[in-house]
Amino acid sequence: MSVARAMISVTLPVLNEQTRLPRSLPRLGQFLRDGARLPFEFEIVIADNGSTDRTQEVAERFCRELPEVRVVQFSERGRGGAVKRAWLGSEAEVLTYMDVDLATDLDAFPALVVAVASGRADIAIGSRLMAGSETNRGWRRELISRVYVRLARAVCRLRCSDAQCGFKAISRFAAQTLLPQVEDNGWFFDTELLVRAQWAGWRIAEVPVKWTEDRDSRVKIFRTAWEDVRGLMRLRRELARNRKAEKPDLAGPEPSGKKMGAKK
Repeated sequence: MSVARAMISVTLPVLNEQTRLPRSLPRLGQFLRDGARLPFEFEIVIADNGSTDRTQEVAERFCRELPEVRVVQFSERGRGGAVKRAWLGSEAEVLTYMDVDLATDLDAFPALVVAVASGRADIAIGSRLMAGSETNRGWRRELISRVYVRLARAVCRLRCSDAQCGFKAISRFAAQTLLPQVEDNGWFFDTELLVRAQWAGWRIAEVPVKWTEDRDSRVKIFRTAWEDVRGLMRLRRELARNRKAEKPDLAGPEPSGKKMGAKK
């Protein structure tokens, strides 16, 4: 695709974000409208997955005020499911998503988009753990993140340095091919997408980011980590089954005619 003509879609998955959405959306819109930084046409998709507060009302107000913004609603909760449905419903050439708290500094976003728009990669991900990244978060979350990446490498042979950063871009063709295969609709969605992309040979680029932990985050770290481990084991079992199915039968086919040792 032509970088200059690429259309990008930015998905913000939200769940009960009536407070953070009004703070983040204007900042994101201003950044995307700065043609010097990001010379692309764009849309912002607010993917509301089951909010029960005033998130819907706030999102619809932004839709009326800003022509680039649209909102999609899903009754089923889950960040992964919201991203999946928003991506599959977009006509943009480059599909992206980021967390609504904008914990990842937007300065890394152009590099993320250009990696896919230029054809250099099919998927681009922000990494908090590669060289050049700057991360500001508590020791507990840092430890869990690093242990999880090591586990993903050992169990599923994932080669990425950071699987769970909420800052990703993908080509529409790769998304349409990969997303129907991704089973998880929660937090494990990111890891499963990358593992399946790697299995299938899609090109993945990593971009160093500046990331600041939101101290008001409602993510339940230990429960999420446990669900992620269960997801890794599910993929591990699938990989083992696939390898077994592809393994050639070393005994070979049974000879035709009479069996050995049979009476004449």
